[in-house]
Amino acid sequence: MNRRTFMITTALATLGGTLLLNPSAVTSFVVTPAFAQDATDVDTSDIPDLVLGDADAPIELIEYASYTCPHCANFHSAVFEPLKKDYIDTGKVRFVYREVYFDKFGLWASMVARCGGDMRYFGIQKMLYEEQSEWLAGGKDTMEIVENLRKIGKRAGLTDENLDACLNDGDMAEKLYAKFTKEVEEYDINATPSLVIDGEKHSNMSYADLKEILDAKLAE
Repeated sequence: MNRRTFMITTALATLGGTLLLNPSAVTSFVVTPAFAQDATDVDTSDIPDLVLGDADAPIELIEYASYTCPHCANFHSAVFEPLKKDYIDTGKVRFVYREVYFDKFGLWASMVARCGGDMRYFGIQKMLYEEQSEWLAGGKDTMEIVENLRKIGKRAGLTDENLDACLNDGDMAEKLYAKFTKEVEEYDINATPSLVIDGEKHSNMSYADLKEILDAKLAE
């Protein structure tokens, strides 16, 4: 095992079973310089970006979020749904979703969502956020949470064989962690949900505030 593999494997292992859910408006995290440096050595070119909307839309909006972040679940209910209807589906915004991992459960949730492929990803994402409190109800009980995630995957049409292959794919887990590390470095992201609108970073906000920013850009 080389140093890079050791560093990233250690990072994945130490994501741990404790959910870092605090009562503030966002959930904060830190990517250490050592992990960021080693992640640059991992080839993540075969991990597709998660995109919705017209490739030629006048605005690009990137969301950084975690499946174990309660504020992200609230954002997807209160902000993302009307954003999709009013701006993404109408060709005004190209939406890019970037996964953030606070813990192994968030990573596994991402692996289940990606297991469905591009066509199913955002459908599984919707289930993961809408049912966040239910599938995380096991707390630190790893097997219970894994089983809850598998149930969501199977309701989305995945088989036990699909899920076994995806959840046991160590190479994929390493690449996802490396991709996440590179992506949060790009805009110095340290909390979720965070939004990057045409290259400018913003913190969590209401739909009314987001709409004001988007409408102003469209009027330029």
